[in-house]
Amino acid sequence: MTYEEYNAFCASLPATSHVVQWGGAHVWKVGGKVFVIGGWNKDEPSFSFKVSHIAYEMLQEQPGLRPAPYLASRGMKWIQHYAAPGLNDEELRDYIRQSHHLVAQGLSKKKQRELGLLE
Repeated sequence: MTYEEYNAFCASLPATSHVVQWGGAHVWKVGGKVFVIGGWNKDEPSFSFKVSHIAYEMLQEQPGLRPAPYLASRGMKWIQHYAAPGLNDEELRDYIRQSHHLVAQGLSKKKQRELGLLE
């Protein structure tokens, strides 16, 4: 997935906002909370996203994936897709979608309602 495809996909998710920070990383948020970070590696796109405890255990040992630098070292369950083979584009989109959902679920019910995220 290119950074352009990544940004277009993240923009399609509900109630998202985008900022470029931390040395040029493309940071996507829902309700002001980060759910995915794309950037840092100019040669090959890299993406960090929040995952469930089970997904973290499964993904951290796969080639091209690792616990996300800085985030995972602070006890957070974040994975970084940084090299091939990693995840294919469909899998990556699914994990980004799940990250969006996990972060949105952590928002207050009031905030979720304001953002139109409650079903």
